[in-house]
Amino acid sequence: MEFLFEYGMFLAKTLTLVLAIGAVILMIVIATVKPKASKGELCFDDLSADYQALKADLQQQLLDKKAFKIWQKAANKAATPQAKLFVIDFTGSMDAHEVDALREEVTAVLAVAQADDAVLVRLESGGGVVHGYGLGASQLQRLRQKNIPLTVAVDKVAASGGYMMACIADKIVAAPFAIVGSIGVIAQLPNFNKLLKKNHIDFEQFTAGEFKRTVTVFGENTDKGRQKFQQELEETHVLFKDFVKRHRQQLEIDEVATGEHWFGYQALELKLVDELTTSDDYLLTQLSERQVYKVQYRIRKSIAEKLGLAAATALKSTVQQLQQLTLWR
Repeated sequence: MEFLFEYGMFLAKTLTLVLAIGAVILMIVIATVKPKASKGELCFDDLSADYQALKADLQQQLLDKKAFKIWQKAANKAATPQAKLFVIDFTGSMDAHEVDALREEVTAVLAVAQADDAVLVRLESGGGVVHGYGLGASQLQRLRQKNIPLTVAVDKVAASGGYMMACIADKIVAAPFAIVGSIGVIAQLPNFNKLLKKNHIDFEQFTAGEFKRTVTVFGENTDKGRQKFQQELEETHVLFKDFVKRHRQQLEIDEVATGEHWFGYQALELKLVDELTTSDDYLLTQLSERQVYKVQYRIRKSIAEKLGLAAATALKSTVQQLQQLTLWR
């Protein structure tokens, strides 16, 4: 047992040394490589072809050679659907920076979509900043303005800003236990003013305009400032409710705009969604009617970013190994 402990310590020291050397190399590379503007590329993946290949592989395993040849011949004669379904994945974070890729994907679809084509957005987001998700909703609105049928599928969560985007769709489908709703507005921040006073530290802030700054992190907040800030939140909530109601006229907006969230089966009863199904099942129904393509805008990573990702992965692996060694010992 003592030998294993000593071996574990040796391994930990070795990995620490390797990581230190890697960190030095990374800093040198970052210092010497000139930063370049991040450019991405659009990728179109033929999901219909992938599905047919999977089907053929399974049939080949299940059928004898003669039966498989008959099936294959019939499959080759089957007419290829002319209409297309473009699939876009959107997984939004708090700051909604993923909207940058979404705008490129929407632009690409608009460039090639024909009259009978449609779009499916597989959306996952718990919400975030108002302006970011407002822009995301505007990107989806571009599809509606061109009369392209839009379906949003929610497998896990579309809450707050996520639901703001989802409600643009002609149709919203959700998994039974997906989280939907949260039509409300929240803002929170710490205040360190008492701590500063205790340590005899002055905080000075200069503004022009009575409500240029209503509440602050370091200053002493006033009741008037708090009331103004609350008023702004209420006004934002009214805009949010009006926006949802405009696109989901079947909703009893005052019933659902309480900031609460619901599971998919509850959301269906409240008319927040139109159908209970997963994105996988929805795609299966479309594969027989349309050619399905996934549209993705990928950002090219610089050498420094790739090395940083590799270093982060190595560090994570090291921590996990040390944890396992500690638990095992």
